[in-house]
Amino acid sequence: MFRRSLTVHPLAFAAVAFAASALLPSPARAADKPAAPAATAPAGTCPASLNFTFPRLQDEAPQNLCQYAGKVVLVVNTASYCGFTPQYEGLEALHAKYNARGLVVLGFPSNDFSQEPGSEKQIADFCYNTYGVKFPMLGKSHVRGSDANPMYALLARQTGTAPKWNFYKYLIGRDGKVVASYDSRTRPDDKELVAKIESLLGAQR
Repeated sequence: MFRRSLTVHPLAFAAVAFAASALLPSPARAADKPAAPAATAPAGTCPASLNFTFPRLQDEAPQNLCQYAGKVVLVVNTASYCGFTPQYEGLEALHAKYNARGLVVLGFPSNDFSQEPGSEKQIADFCYNTYGVKFPMLGKSHVRGSDANPMYALLARQTGTAPKWNFYKYLIGRDGKVVASYDSRTRPDDKELVAKIESLLGAQR
């Protein structure tokens, strides 16, 4: 008894191999395909009121304000040579007292009222050395008019009012909604302002 061997003609084998290769994508075809989009954060995780990036005052490092989503945010336009400049002390006291509970004070130096002429380094040194400011301070920018930075443009649209002077204040709740605005005469220790902040801090998302 013997086993019959099967002989495949070389040309037949080549034809089969060619047909199989035609069914598979070639490396060149695969490379031509567009790359898959990079993963992005889920929609809705950062409210529009905080979806901005600004340079940090002291070193111009970019700061994405989405990091404060879910917190209560007090936004203040500041100046070094204003009758309201001593409010820095009260703002820092608010930040120190309530930061652990979820309050963030954001300072935006601006020369829109001709009382912040210095460089960003000079402003940073003044804030720290004179008032011990540790709350986040962003780079010098415009806060009103057609040149207003995008966050202040949004705040003006949502509240119907732009800052009328230095140390104008906007209060943003944990849900990212602007809940109130306060003029420059409202001190950081104002009873109504503090009560509103405490109320918002108690409102978890």
